[in-house]
Amino acid sequence: MPPADLPALSELAARPGAVDGVGSDAGVAAHYGNPLGEQRALSDGGAIVDLSHRAVLSISGPDRLSWIDSLTSQSVAGLKPGQSSETLLLDITGRLEYAVRLLDDGEELWLLLERDEAPGLFAWLSKMRFMLRVEIQDRTDELATIGSFGSPQLPVASPNGVPLVWNDPWNAVTAGGWQYAKTEHHPAADWTYREVLVPRASLGGIDLPLAGFLALEALRIAAWRPRFATEADQKTIPHELDWLRSAVHLSKGCYRGQETVAKVHNLGHPPRRLVMLHLDGSDAVLPAPGDEIVLGDAVVGSVTSSARHFELGPIALAVIKRTVDPEAELAVRADGILVPAAQEVIVPPDAGAAANVPRLPRLGAIKR
Repeated sequence: MPPADLPALSELAARPGAVDGVGSDAGVAAHYGNPLGEQRALSDGGAIVDLSHRAVLSISGPDRLSWIDSLTSQSVAGLKPGQSSETLLLDITGRLEYAVRLLDDGEELWLLLERDEAPGLFAWLSKMRFMLRVEIQDRTDELATIGSFGSPQLPVASPNGVPLVWNDPWNAVTAGGWQYAKTEHHPAADWTYREVLVPRASLGGIDLPLAGFLALEALRIAAWRPRFATEADQKTIPHELDWLRSAVHLSKGCYRGQETVAKVHNLGHPPRRLVMLHLDGSDAVLPAPGDEIVLGDAVVGSVTSSARHFELGPIALAVIKRTVDPEAELAVRADGILVPAAQEVIVPPDAGAAANVPRLPRLGAIKR
């Protein structure tokens, strides 16, 4: 069956003080009245965040891992029970179509993804089964997602004997991956984020400190962690977001879009690049996703995510033109004013061109 509609409001979003999220995060609490305090609690492992607006699909059958491996960017054919991964589904030109968090329990492969992605991915996978021994199911009305940075006592679902806990691989470069960020200490080195699947019927009985979704967004931005719903658009390729770090295996077999992934990484440069912006907060204006980034009179990019971080202050992720000078003083047009913004480089201008291709002598050159 195709993914089902979710309830308009999570039971956890009905708790006292909850302010409902908007857009793709409607249905869960944006915060519970103290966004900065909730950030601290979530970061320290003392709170959980309700992600029950997310979708959950499952694939059973003996061909499930080899099938997904053949279709997507990550090498998952050998995924072990309880092991976490993430993968990207690209179009034939290498542009992002879906980003999926994966967890296998030995019997089923679990797919955790954005609510808006689920119907399209479900339909596309259903058409690609052919004669393979796989069965796709929507489990969204059965299981809900809870995020945390600790190990809270939750009623973890384990339908096949393996607890369904997805550990985010963003804290390190995965096997076969590549990091463009040039830094001695990546801000995700201490990133211990995880997502737990719990029976949806148990949500109302969870009695733990709660953090709103804005708390997770602020921590994610500070860790340079891309999110499909915010950082990606119709033109995005993985290189622009440094997503080769955790979701792409550069030496696996062929898959749709693989030629572009290899060509840009080995011979070219991504046309755009992800940066984190440290924003001037003196006007108390927080730029919103979609706000233009300008250099002088020229528009050079746009904000994709923004938040007020409990330590860093106002910050944002943004996608800008590759050729923008990393030292350039940028500004964001927000609410009719220009907000000064300092770049923190994630994907550098020289990202790509990783192949050591020898230069051929120029035709007619004279050897001396």
